[in-house]
Amino acid sequence: MENNYTALSLDNGIINMHEYYAIEYWTNKFGINREALQKAVDAVGNSVDEVRKYLK
Repeated sequence: MENNYTALSLDNGIINMHEYYAIEYWTNKFGINREALQKAVDAVGNSVDEVRKYLK
């Protein structure tokens, strides 16, 4: 179960590539692996909306 800190950090619109739980959450959410997530973040930054657009 997520604690309040984890839930807040996942809902802030930013993908934190330094936190294991965030990487696990976003890779599952987008259906991609860590390398693909890192490539997207490197390309467009860590905004969830921008990464989502990039992956489409």
